[in-house]
Amino acid sequence: MTSPTISPNTLAAKPSTITTPINNLEDFHQHLRASLAGQRLTSLVLSKYRGADSTLQRITIRPLLLKNEMVLSFLYRHQTKDITSNYAIAEALKTIRELLGTDFKSAYLTTTDVVAVQVEFSKKGKLTISSHKSAKVVAAQLPHDREKKRFVDMQRPFLVQLGVTDREHKVIPAMSRKWKQINKFIEVFSQALETSPLAQQKTLRVVDFGSGKGYLTFALHDYLTHGLHLKPQVTGVELRQELVTHCNGTAASLDHDGLDFVCGDVKTHAPAQADVMVALHACDTATDYAIHYGIKAAASIIMCSPCCHKQIRPQLHSPAMLQPMLQYGVHLGQQAEMVTDSLRALFLEAHGYTTKVFEFVSLEHTDKNKMILAVKKSHYNGQPDTAVMAQISAIKTFYGIQEHCLETLLAAE
Repeated sequence: MTSPTISPNTLAAKPSTITTPINNLEDFHQHLRASLAGQRLTSLVLSKYRGADSTLQRITIRPLLLKNEMVLSFLYRHQTKDITSNYAIAEALKTIRELLGTDFKSAYLTTTDVVAVQVEFSKKGKLTISSHKSAKVVAAQLPHDREKKRFVDMQRPFLVQLGVTDREHKVIPAMSRKWKQINKFIEVFSQALETSPLAQQKTLRVVDFGSGKGYLTFALHDYLTHGLHLKPQVTGVELRQELVTHCNGTAASLDHDGLDFVCGDVKTHAPAQADVMVALHACDTATDYAIHYGIKAAASIIMCSPCCHKQIRPQLHSPAMLQPMLQYGVHLGQQAEMVTDSLRALFLEAHGYTTKVFEFVSLEHTDKNKMILAVKKSHYNGQPDTAVMAQISAIKTFYGIQEHCLETLLAAE
């Protein structure tokens, strides 16, 4: 049997009942085949495993749309792990035939019909097939058919100019990871904006340190202007002059008013005030300088993705209780990263910000995907929170830390 091609649009089959009796195993396989052809299958669970793999418990099978072609996704549930494999329809049906009645003694088939079918083999091999009403009628909607909410309009011209999409506004395969990053970044920003003091402002000043090729800088400017109809002034700051020249040329060709790029870094280009400060993939203490600038510039939103944690690691004195764990080099690095970024988040908390530290999507050319997001509280008296500063002091004492770059910068104020 060839794999049926279906439209990528969401489909909903009308509820119905089984019109052909299912009296034997062949009838069941025919019903399964008809459910697939009619796009009514929701799931098939094979259970009561009696095969050689002592860890395998069951297989859950669901239809999936990949590249406009329907396949069956097999989720193999083991005691300590799950393994997913996708099969073409013909191969999947053949595999189900081979497994049901041999390795697996039970099957439960659900469709968008009002009747579900259960197959059971007794210990002596006796076959029983029963049908009953499903708990509810489920629309036939394949997982990959569902429309995902996008915060960036794929039709926007800047995506073509930056090489993220082609002339038909389809994502270039090599840029799919970057496309995901752009959308996730704007999603995080939009949620922060809603809860920040900037929510009612019509004009915003944004500075993006380490803007690189400008993907996120363009996306942020476009979201604020095209998506929210605001009038922002967005500045990308980048050390490589060739990228600055290229991004300024692109902005001019697209008529992105209020977007510009300058050559420099946080030490050489620091506007007196900023509403939003972005610094992704700032290496080692560059993140501290960026956060310090954000606090000093009274930024309402600070978004950082730290990279490299060299300053704290040599200072760490591992407490005796932790030494058995920290004898492994990889754990030392993870500890330095955790301590460094935790202190950064606490310094932000102490200076009037609500702070989150969470996993972000992987950045291009690196597996560093942590983000520190800080949103300024509406009411802050300008004095560091003494309780949070006490927590910072206790952590430094516990680990024997003498200096944290961000603390030094803040103290110099």
